[in-house]
Amino acid sequence: MKKVTEESVSWNESTSETNNSMVTEFIFLGLSDSQELQIFLFVLFFVFYGGIVFGNLLIVITVVSDFHLHSPMYFLLANLSFIDLSLSSVTAPKMITDFFSECKVISFKGCLVQIFFLHFFGGSELVILIAMAFDRYVAICKPLHYTTIMCGNTCVGIVAVAWGIGFLHSVSQLAFAVHLPFCGPNEVDSFYCDLPRVIELACTDTYRLDIMLIANSGVLTICSFVLLIISYTIILMTIQRCPSDSSSKALSTLTAHITVVLLFFGPCILIYAWPFPIKSLDKFLAVFYSVITPLLNPIIYTLRNKDMKTAIRRLRKWDVHPSVKS
Repeated sequence: MKKVTEESVSWNESTSETNNSMVTEFIFLGLSDSQELQIFLFVLFFVFYGGIVFGNLLIVITVVSDFHLHSPMYFLLANLSFIDLSLSSVTAPKMITDFFSECKVISFKGCLVQIFFLHFFGGSELVILIAMAFDRYVAICKPLHYTTIMCGNTCVGIVAVAWGIGFLHSVSQLAFAVHLPFCGPNEVDSFYCDLPRVIELACTDTYRLDIMLIANSGVLTICSFVLLIISYTIILMTIQRCPSDSSSKALSTLTAHITVVLLFFGPCILIYAWPFPIKSLDKFLAVFYSVITPLLNPIIYTLRNKDMKTAIRRLRKWDVHPSVKS
């Protein structure tokens, strides 16, 4: 009886120690330890995030308010801008406020929430980019069937599928981390939570998890990228056979699409699919993926698109005229 009691006490003590050692929060190491540099980075990323909010909201409002842009291509573009804004908002606001925090802390649940929405919006954007490539393929390669194929129901269905795939992808990613044992250390060498950085802190062998992560996010990213490259190659070959007058506008639009694809998939492939992580580039890629790309996308689509620039001018006149009349 005494032996059973001793074993019970010993088990309770070990359980208590384990529970006390469980990680309840993570600490971000951030982008820099220098106070002067952090002030500069605060101003820089505050301006960047302001540009992200303004640029992407401008595209959404312009597409919704201007009936000239009520077409499948701009409907998908508005959804892309909304996703870009949401994706950046998952990480950028906390990164900006953390520049004035000595200890950049996030709770365990908050970390899981970041992982969920990061992959939710990232997976949705991946599908939207594929849909935009399909839209250009049909418009250029099968113009007579465009209105039939890319009807309103098709566009709504594509967006619904994008959100659905984003949700499934995010849940599958979260399943990797939610049951992992974390007993220390709890310092994340980044400014937000993402699976590659969080998994390496688990108190277990993560080799299989790394393989599963590459098989999930990595293969999905590479396959989608290859599919997009093949699609745009076919479209470019078709444009070459078209008259120069009709092909110049299509080529300009296509160049913007290809640029956005490269900006999105480049960091994704290096973060999730590259088997040999490049530590020196981790933070740069994280900044590029979560801040720079959502900032560049609206710039690319507005500066290289005559229809968008014309619609924005009409929107400005529409805003000015009511105030003049009043």
